Amino acid sequence: MQLFLSTKQTMQEKHLFEYAVIRVVPQVEREEYINVGVILYCKQQQFLDARWTLDERLMALFAPHLDLTELKQNLCAFDIICKGGPEGGAIGMLDMPGRFRWLTATRSTILQPSSVHPGYTSDAAATLEHLFAQLVLRQQ
Repeated sequence: MQLFLSTKQTMQEKHLFEYAVIRVVPQVEREEYINVGVILYCKQQQFLDARWTLDERLMALFAPHLDLTELKQNLCAFDIICKGGPEGGAIGMLDMPGRFRWLTATRSTILQPSSVHPGYTSDAAATLEHLFAQLVLRQQ
């Protein structure tokens, strides 16, 4: 007896996700930046997380005037807000889509998100790792 599985049963289901690249822009007027992280949101998988790294040697060459301790604190805020809860202040108490929208809102500061880009994934965590490797680690 042969069993036939539907396409949906044989393929993992793909879900819409959105992501933005986190950039360090030391002098906004010059529009030069270094990618330091990625934030990814997938509603169907109830997933919101960020991955980032800060190459201090590269930052010292690129923008020696930056306070790296303050920059790291601001990057850590991405992690705290992604997790949600009172540790993230008023923003941390928003629902997951609200936190993602707040973290990816356009701003003219040293730490800026790129435009939000969509895609489809069956594994949001793996997609975040892939994007991080491709868009951040490859650059360093």
